Amino acid sequence: MSTQLETLPYRHVLTLPSEPSAVRIARETAELALVEWRIGLRHPTVGPALLILSELITNSVRHAAVLSPQLTVTYAAGRDCLAFAVHDRHPYQPPLYGSVTGGSTGGLGTVMELVHGLSGTAVVRPDADGGGKSVWITLPL
Repeated sequence: MSTQLETLPYRHVLTLPSEPSAVRIARETAELALVEWRIGLRHPTVGPALLILSELITNSVRHAAVLSPQLTVTYAAGRDCLAFAVHDRHPYQPPLYGSVTGGSTGGLGTVMELVHGLSGTAVVRPDADGGGKSVWITLPL
């Protein structure tokens, strides 16, 4: 998928405390944004996308909250794709493509299985200062 994320016409940014309630708030915000952008919640990509989003936020809350009291979720969409990122200020950059294992029961393994199953892409983008990162997911609609 060669979509330039910066060119997507729809975008929403949400900053939340790095605590478990962030998962629910981010999902509810995603649903509101999708409806506003006229992407039906019954679209076959939406359910898996919300699960991916939940897993990424859960990972950030579990593993980065000590160094990152807040996380930021960026939602973006265009006519033919949906993208979102979860950003925190923990410097560790997880190896996404080494995460898929045969016995995966959650976390990044689940994220990557869903991304691959939807023919999407995933990338970790480090902050310029190396003190944090964003995990970007792009899925075709």
